[in-house]
Amino acid sequence: MRPDGRENDELREVDIETDYIVYPEGSVLISTGRTRVLCNATVDESQPYHLQHTNTGWVTAEYSMLPRSAPHRQVREVVHGHRKGRTYEIQRLVGRTFRAVVDLEKLGPRTIWVDCDVLQADGGTRTAAITGGFVALRMAVNHLLRKSRLDEDPVKNQLAAVSVGRVDDEIMLDLNYEEDNKAEVDVNFALTADGQIAEIQASGEEALFTPPEYNSFYELAREGAQRLIKIQNEALEEANG
Repeated sequence: MRPDGRENDELREVDIETDYIVYPEGSVLISTGRTRVLCNATVDESQPYHLQHTNTGWVTAEYSMLPRSAPHRQVREVVHGHRKGRTYEIQRLVGRTFRAVVDLEKLGPRTIWVDCDVLQADGGTRTAAITGGFVALRMAVNHLLRKSRLDEDPVKNQLAAVSVGRVDDEIMLDLNYEEDNKAEVDVNFALTADGQIAEIQASGEEALFTPPEYNSFYELAREGAQRLIKIQNEALEEANG
């Protein structure tokens, strides 16, 4: 039995609250166990420099952790004048996964920013940012469709993310901080509704792993992602009234 009483193939309790902030076109507070991430999607009717004078849009993400989202206070990165390497790596990961499921030409000459702010961290903040951030992104696109600012839906597939790890020789789904901290192998999967892979981050933290083990990780992650996608859809149905 795991520290929080879950079975190895069990997700933490997940809740997605939509319209958490009134101003963004899409806003979500996602809770996965004790991890909480605020995800806001903003439509910006401009393009990044490298796409100017084209009809192609862009989706990007920013990620940050509040100073006391973890057990010990962290200094705000703005105080240092730059983002930490971990922060930059995570926000690039999140942005890539969103672009993998959006047709940027159908999005048109605009940018959607997805800001993911960790309010409380207990492992899985990047996967929560992707899962919650996709819901916020979907809401922002729905807003554009309702306002007839898009001719076609640019979202090609649904997306959710979850971690799988090997802890004490046991394969486990959705690691919390305690489990992640002692995992021998840790893999983050961003998967579509039909099981395609948008992104994988895999590392042998303290051990190697084999291709058959990787297949086991993927199958467990796919099952977890399917459950998360069902929760996403329930949240979107509620947001749509």
